[in-house]
Amino acid sequence: MKSTIIREVLEKDNSALAAVIRRVLVDIGVPKVGTAYADPELDYIHKTYLKEKAVYFVLEGKGIIIGGAGIAPLQGGEPTVCELQKMYFLEEARGKGLGEKMINHCLDFARKAGFELCYIETLPYMKAAQKLYIKKGFEYIDGPMGTTGHTSCNVWLTRRL
Repeated sequence: MKSTIIREVLEKDNSALAAVIRRVLVDIGVPKVGTAYADPELDYIHKTYLKEKAVYFVLEGKGIIIGGAGIAPLQGGEPTVCELQKMYFLEEARGKGLGEKMINHCLDFARKAGFELCYIETLPYMKAAQKLYIKKGFEYIDGPMGTTGHTSCNVWLTRRL
């Protein structure tokens, strides 16, 4: 997708982005409880990422939001640990190398923000996502970190920055 761009989320993106994330979650069969689907900030992501050392990037193709991902301090974690959050792409954006570009964008921000470790949690059947995370240097860990509230996510990975 040559006409795609990665940019910071804007307030006007809130409803479109929430719809994209929820659509992806429903499409892949993610439980609505204990996952990003139930996150209260999903409908106002722009505001959520206005805090220090946090950013959310959208993937835009031909003027339409087709995905996104964010970096923020890990809730309930050490100050040097960030979390790669809410990385979801519509089907038409998958398998084109855009996920790798997005992760690179997010990890660059995390390094510049002074984080030393990046954490991510996912579900066991999200194999394509896990393959990408491993390719980008993430390694599996034995248990969750922080207090994300994503009790249905039982696969955890970290990467030194």
